[in-house]
Amino acid sequence: MLPGLSLDPPILQAPMAGVSTPAMAAAVGEAGGLGAVALGASDAAGAAAMIAETRGRTPRPFNVNLFVHAPPRPDPEREAAWREALRPAFAEQDAAPPLALRTIYASFAEDDAMLALLVATRPSVVSFHFGLPGADRITALKGVGCRLLASVTSLAEARAAERAGIDALVAQGYEAGGHRGVFDPDAPDDRLGTLALTRLLVVRTRLPVIAAGGIMDGAGVSAALALGAVAAQLGTAFIACPESAADDAYRAALSGPGAAHSVMTRAISGRPARCLPNRFTALGETLSAAPPDYPRAYDAGKALNAAARAKGEHGYGAQWAGQGAPLARALPAGTLVRTIAGEIRR
Repeated sequence: MLPGLSLDPPILQAPMAGVSTPAMAAAVGEAGGLGAVALGASDAAGAAAMIAETRGRTPRPFNVNLFVHAPPRPDPEREAAWREALRPAFAEQDAAPPLALRTIYASFAEDDAMLALLVATRPSVVSFHFGLPGADRITALKGVGCRLLASVTSLAEARAAERAGIDALVAQGYEAGGHRGVFDPDAPDDRLGTLALTRLLVVRTRLPVIAAGGIMDGAGVSAALALGAVAAQLGTAFIACPESAADDAYRAALSGPGAAHSVMTRAISGRPARCLPNRFTALGETLSAAPPDYPRAYDAGKALNAAARAKGEHGYGAQWAGQGAPLARALPAGTLVRTIAGEIRR
């Protein structure tokens, strides 16, 4: 799949901020796959702790994932309109919107402390979501032996990754749960499914392709391999695992009827993301105000969720999940990987 990296089975666990954990990454790695920790919502100190904990649990390689979104542009007028649009929902929870929105975490595009940490710790695999870092950052990471992956949703994005020196592509289909990896969330999105996108990239690029989106079991992985992918990345499949950081409400929603009706929304964070239907996704369909730039809009979304949780209401969480959610299995992460490996062999 990648130089110096062998996976058996050819499974990557998706890095899911707020869900994946060092324990999950280690369990997946010990079972022969590639585990992952999500650093995109962390600062360098938090990232260092996660990398150290994962290495303390397994000698196997793992992936560390970073967000490379365009740095947000503060827009006081737009942000004030968004806070006012959310005010009734806050009022239902006996709370008020934040007085101002913050940039709650930095893009790797401008996070020098994170780059320094990764150069010092030399993780085996580094992956990018929402875009590509500058050439200097790619050169620095490749210079210390990191293998680089990038999520792409189109041929144009894939070719940009190829030109930038990325080692392999994660072909994120529209079925995938969580944040859509589009480089520009305001540009037209062809919404390519995993099957079409994977085959397109296999035929039209020179890089190894990892299929992602809606894949939950051995049959799905085998289908991706038949299309020419070298591996499959699974995210939603791991949410119900005991190593997951998903809370009880999230797990209950994943096993409920809403799992068959995931929706794409920008209301929670400001970027399109596939989520289980809940009060926040329903609210988003009624709002006429445009959300502020990511992740400043997410500051308001997280505040609303916190206010609701304090009142015992769990319908405003970011319960990300893909279209394969009804096939989720509540197995330990290592057991799940070994089970899928058996399904692939059969």
